[in-house]
Order: sequence, then C-alpha cells, then structure tokens
Amino acid sequence: MKHFFKLIDNLENYLCQFLLVTFVALLFAQILLRNMFSYSLPWGDELATYAFVWFAYLGAVYATKMSAHNRVTFQFKFLPRWVEKVCGLLTDLIWIGFNAVFIYMSYDFVFSKMNLFWKSQTLGVPMKYFYLILPIAFTAMTIRILQNNYLRFVKKVDIVDPESQEVEKLKNTGDEEQDTPKGREK
Repeated sequence: MKHFFKLIDNLENYLCQFLLVTFVALLFAQILLRNMFSYSLPWGDELATYAFVWFAYLGAVYATKMSAHNRVTFQFKFLPRWVEKVCGLLTDLIWIGFNAVFIYMSYDFVFSKMNLFWKSQTLGVPMKYFYLILPIAFTAMTIRILQNNYLRFVKKVDIVDPESQEVEKLKNTGDEEQDTPKGREK
C-alpha cells in the first residue's frame, strides 16, 4: 500500500518523464529517418506534438505540487509573516476559482460540444482523447493546491519551492568557503 501511495503522489513526475522520453525519441527518430532514408513516420510528428502538449500540462501540475510556480514575494520581506500567509491563501483561492471555471468549460467542451467524429489527421484517434488533458490537468492542479494548503496550514509543513532550496544551498556553500582558509592545496 505504501508503494501505491508513493506512485500516486509522484504520478505527474513519472508521466512527465515518460512523455518527455516519448516525444524526444520520436523527434530523433524522425530526424534520422528523414536524413538517412528520406522517409518519415507519417504519424510521428503528430504524436510528438500531442505528447509535448500533455507533457506541458502535466508539468504545470507537477510544478503546482512542488510550489514552483512563479510568485512575486519580495514585498513580503518588509511585512509581517501573517500578511504573506493571508495573501498566499487569497491567491490560491483565486487560482482555484480560475481552475474551477476552466474545468467546467473544458469538460463541457470535451464531453458536450466536441464531435466524436473529429479525429486526428494521421493517427485517426478522436480528438476528444487529446483534449482530455485540459480537465484532467486543471483538476489535478486544484487537488495539488488544496494538498499544499493542507500541508501548510494544518500539518504546519513549510513548503519551499526547489529554486529557493537551491539558492539556500548555494548561500550555505558560499558561507562555508569563506570560513575555510584559502591557499591550501589538498
């Protein structure tokens, strides 16, 4: 059961890795086939394009999980900590509201307005399946926003985006280098 929850918690990461490898391998194969054999896979470019689109949306979900979306936070250094928390919660609520509207509109488009007979040109797959990423991604983003806020406000976990963690590591290694005497060789 523990492995199942780990898989679910990292699902976006695994899917992004798979999609990245898929579209890069397809594009590489297309380049080789065109240049060496004057041939290309008729469906290769289309599948690579759809894999890239799915990769981009799932990457946005993964960035949401990691709290790595861009936010302007410099002004909070001059204000009390509670102001940053309130503003962060407010922006997350606005984000959830936007996602809710987009989930509704994309779900309506994919399942009500989109004709089942609209198919991709070379693959022959109904376009509905490619556009399905829209409600999936925005629903998953909303779940990840709620999950982060639960961790932040209920579990009291300080969620730091990966870029800030790397900046702190660089600062710490810079401080350590300044503390050690220079000029010695090992």
